[in-house]
Amino acid sequence: MKQFLTLMLCLLCCGAASVRAQQFQQEFGNPRKVFVEAIAVPDHADSYYRLGQPATLRITARLGGVPLDGIALRYKAGPEMLLPAEWNEVPFVAGEALVRMGTMTEPGFLACQYEFTADGKKYSDLVKVAYDPEQIRTLTPMPADFDRFWQQALKEARKVDLSPEYTDIPDATNDQFITRLVRLHVGKKKWMQGYLTMPRNTPPTGGFPVVLVPPGAGSQKISPSDYFPREGCIYLKLEIHDNNQLLPDDEYLQLSRQKCAGYMRRGMESRDTYYYKDVYVGCARAVDFLCSLPQWDGRNVIVTGGSQGGALTIVTAAPSDRVTLCAPFYPALCDLTGFLHHRAGGWPKFFSGYYSDGQVDIPQEQAVETLQYFDVVNFARRLRVPTFMSWGYSDDTCSPTSVWAAWNEITAPKQCDITPTSGHWRFTSSQDKCLRWMKENLIP
Repeated sequence: MKQFLTLMLCLLCCGAASVRAQQFQQEFGNPRKVFVEAIAVPDHADSYYRLGQPATLRITARLGGVPLDGIALRYKAGPEMLLPAEWNEVPFVAGEALVRMGTMTEPGFLACQYEFTADGKKYSDLVKVAYDPEQIRTLTPMPADFDRFWQQALKEARKVDLSPEYTDIPDATNDQFITRLVRLHVGKKKWMQGYLTMPRNTPPTGGFPVVLVPPGAGSQKISPSDYFPREGCIYLKLEIHDNNQLLPDDEYLQLSRQKCAGYMRRGMESRDTYYYKDVYVGCARAVDFLCSLPQWDGRNVIVTGGSQGGALTIVTAAPSDRVTLCAPFYPALCDLTGFLHHRAGGWPKFFSGYYSDGQVDIPQEQAVETLQYFDVVNFARRLRVPTFMSWGYSDDTCSPTSVWAAWNEITAPKQCDITPTSGHWRFTSSQDKCLRWMKENLIP
């Protein structure tokens, strides 16, 4: 009863807020701009610098269209993810504040975190600029038995029948598409779930391309989508932890907290017990499943995802003899030992000492030995299929230093879409470019 009353109160409050917003718009109009506008622009328009060149950041800010003047801007500048503890200050003069970021003598990224207060509110942002990023090299060695280890792991997983279990999803099914939740037995003790959506129309000669989308980090619910089916593809949105996607939200949240907390460092004592071993192999088995569908065209297998999903995209494509296109966005799990060498590493930021997901509770040498089998840079070295990759510079989750370290190892045909101002997200234009690239590279 108490939960019911709490729910009703929340619904009433939300409804009241919505009504107030509508009344405000009807009475006073709908604002088309924010009251405080701020933009930061490096003195090199492409945010690209050569080693030794100084970088200056020009920050302009207006309050209701009036340039800020006399208000202090606080900032920290230094190598990305390794900013100093102390803040510096410069004043806004006629709406502008100049920050001297310094320079770099080694390839990488210089960052500036800034904040200021106007109209009683604090505004902040993070800006990064690149220094000869094509010269960034990974700090992760390639184990001599890397290929043999993963070939054996996949061989063992393929001894287990996938045993797909289907559940119809009426809310995501219509006269154009069929959506079902499918549960797959991808290893001896490993199951995964995913939303499988495919066009209803009769497959063209040869069938449909298939698209696998692994998830980002965490254990949130996934949702079905018709984005790729509208382009004539069979689409599987994957969930790697085998959490029941049909549970009520509160039950799902409780389950995910109990089951998945700290999964990214679970079992790191050994390459055979590390949590990601079954995940990496499981994604490959999801490709096997898609290729078993009679509606598949028998040729085109696309893998794409962002963050952890970007990492799993590379991991799935690299050793596969079925994947034909690889399209990761800002991949995680790249150059995992970066912080041990006093430069930014990839998510989960192992060895950083300040990020909870990156805590390492075993001897450092033991963790390093395990992680080299799971570092995405070593899979990037094995990519042989056309690859499209997109990332931004102002990402403080998957550092651009770590992403570049992986990109620079790819020898397969590749195309990049770099958007310096984006963080841990993508612009619509980047997704549009990726889709065009996919269509252009389909095997006819």
